Amino acid sequence: MRVEVRPELLRWARERAGLTVAAVARRLPKFEEWENGTLRPTLKQLEAFARVAHAPIGYLFLPAPPLEPVPIPDFRTVADGGVRRPSPDLLDTIYACQERQAWYREFARAEGLEALPFVGSVGIEADAATVASAMRTALGFNVAERRAMRSWEDALRRFIEQADALGVMVMASGVVGSNTHRVLDPDEFRGFALVDRVAPLVFINGADTKSAQMFTVAHELAHIWLGQTALSNVVPTVAPAHQVERWCNLVAAEFLVPADALDGEYRQGTELADECRRLARVFKVSTLVVLRRLHDVGVLTRDAMWTAYGEEVERLRALPRTSGGDFYNTQPIRVSKRFARAVIGHTLEGYTLYRDAFRMLGIAKVETFNELGRSLGATT
Repeated sequence: MRVEVRPELLRWARERAGLTVAAVARRLPKFEEWENGTLRPTLKQLEAFARVAHAPIGYLFLPAPPLEPVPIPDFRTVADGGVRRPSPDLLDTIYACQERQAWYREFARAEGLEALPFVGSVGIEADAATVASAMRTALGFNVAERRAMRSWEDALRRFIEQADALGVMVMASGVVGSNTHRVLDPDEFRGFALVDRVAPLVFINGADTKSAQMFTVAHELAHIWLGQTALSNVVPTVAPAHQVERWCNLVAAEFLVPADALDGEYRQGTELADECRRLARVFKVSTLVVLRRLHDVGVLTRDAMWTAYGEEVERLRALPRTSGGDFYNTQPIRVSKRFARAVIGHTLEGYTLYRDAFRMLGIAKVETFNELGRSLGATT
């Protein structure tokens, strides 16, 4: 039985997912005929297309394509212009995090957890260096500890653990849920912050480099201190158009590379590229952040920074990316250890359905749930 579906809905769903007609046709050979209206799909075929396009099938029966605005303040810019339509991957990631935050908010209230004093504790008029210092103190985040760490991965993991201990759920993932076929695009977004007094949440696009993720975590934590929910596409060397983003970038840069520490570390007379890489290893940040800070403290002119920036971007793009890892190590980072422990404990106590826990944790089996709980110390 073939179903009536408007071709413009099929085109909308395909373009929304960033797919070409040819790409869909490789999976569904008759798709071009469906989209041009010369043939109608069966219900089973339409369901298959909805899966390919990551679109709710109900949307395909609407009289016209729906508007899907980003459900949180969107501070992203592309070349100081507007931003493109949000992808299904971005929207599904935000919706999943909003669901997790809503669950944890109710959990926190039931447990009698108090509001976190640092959430929304400063205004945009506050001095960025002063706020960065307060954040480092609250988190216990210091340059000496980072210097001693072997890698950016270790430093990033420690940074996230410190935020988790303070009460911020940090979720870092490069895919939608646990679907490794739906890789998030760092060019579309690098992170977002969902502000809440008892359940603040930061999401980091894990498809970005580890050193770049360090800056994103710091930037999104600045949003938490400011009390401003936002979707970001932060680049340390660019001054964003939005005032809030500019302020958060200033805080993040000073937080990661304090001006006084940089002044003591910088070796004059050394070759710039080599010195940038050395300083990046010391502070466990990207070389782009180092270039930005060298400009901030007067070592580099703006023109010199931009010249070095262009060369460094090309070098970084040529580097291989690593991915994967043990599920029981990566999944708690994807959903936040704080959140995972709370959900597992609440489920075992009978307050949360296993079905809901599985969906929020991105798992499908009881054995996986139990092993994840053991790996986090939430079960015996």
